[in-house]
Amino acid sequence: MKFDLTGAGEEVVLLSAGLGGAAAFWAPQRAALEAKFRVLGFDQRGTGRNAEPLPDGYTIGHMADDVIAVMDAAGVSRVHVLGHALGGLVGLDLARRFPDRVGKLVLVNAWAKVDRHSERCFDIRIGILHSQGPAAYVAAQPLFLHTAPYMSANHEKISAEVAHGTAHFQGAENLLKRIGALRAFDARADLAQITAPTLVAASRDDLLVPWTASEALAAGLPHAELWVTPEGGHAFSVEQPEVFNPKLMEFLTA
Repeated sequence: MKFDLTGAGEEVVLLSAGLGGAAAFWAPQRAALEAKFRVLGFDQRGTGRNAEPLPDGYTIGHMADDVIAVMDAAGVSRVHVLGHALGGLVGLDLARRFPDRVGKLVLVNAWAKVDRHSERCFDIRIGILHSQGPAAYVAAQPLFLHTAPYMSANHEKISAEVAHGTAHFQGAENLLKRIGALRAFDARADLAQITAPTLVAASRDDLLVPWTASEALAAGLPHAELWVTPEGGHAFSVEQPEVFNPKLMEFLTA
């Protein structure tokens, strides 16, 4: 799989993206991270630079195995994981199955078991995909990621991202398999055995994932700090990097 390893420092931070799969999601954090760490970025299998058809039965466990393969190819033995939503689930699976290869976890708007409200949102998005096609699915995506004020203030940027997302759509089959993987994931029984120091971050106005899912996740992890911001939506690391980045760096460098 294609990857990039950039930045300075001895420790490595792995960028684990959400459903879109692209490491570019973490662009607002990259410069801050590269000043202190090496940064390992890759597009998840089936997306972006690593586009290919996914097999039936693809799981979060398979995504975690892909991360191990990327780490081995990069010559990296241990990483801190920065994971958003689905990418946070990958981090949890790595920490429970490969604890010696994970330092710290930063889990942004993630969960141990998908919430019923999130299930409803995915049903709506899948319905749009089936009834109106990929272009309509991508056009609706910002509604689940961002707050209304951010979308209003960044109309041209959002429009450009929608155009790019439509042109580089990962494909309906891959997308449905990736949604199926996150819906099947359930780490609740294993949380108490995950010993990695963890920052669980969420925003109260996230439309897609209730912040209470992060609250429950943090409560189940023995070494977790819960940090909840008042606003910023599902992609609050993108909307408010001036708030997110200092907290991220404080946790990783402590």
